[in-house]
Amino acid sequence: MTNPTFGEKEANVEYVTRYGVYAVIPDEKKEKIILIQAPNGAWFLPGGEIEEGENHQTALERELMEELGFTAQLGRYLGQADEYFYSRHRDTHFYNPAYLYEVTSFQEVQKPLEDFNQLAWFPVDEAIETLKRGSHKWGIQTWKNALKA
Repeated sequence: MTNPTFGEKEANVEYVTRYGVYAVIPDEKKEKIILIQAPNGAWFLPGGEIEEGENHQTALERELMEELGFTAQLGRYLGQADEYFYSRHRDTHFYNPAYLYEVTSFQEVQKPLEDFNQLAWFPVDEAIETLKRGSHKWGIQTWKNALKA
């Protein structure tokens, strides 16, 4: 089975591979999802780049602490979705394999280490509409479908 792929892979363009891990974090009633707004105004799932020496779990734990100030219990692995995009901010084309996980519980333990993001809870369908990346939209939809199963 091939991974869902989002964005256009352009010919004659060099892509930098950036492996990322992201979390679908619902509220207790599973009615809302927390999203992060970057300084450029775009909304994303919490998470980010997997750094050297990290596995999915350690990368996600670090990212959630940086972005949310949360510790979290990881649930289901939702899958991998690949994305091709151009970052104007970094003037770079990226190939971003995104590994997506469900969070089953979380605890706010401190203020986020990164203070330049906005955080907001969105109703599930509105979260899907609001997100910038197709891979993140796919992650929430996959999580939502698994709830019904």
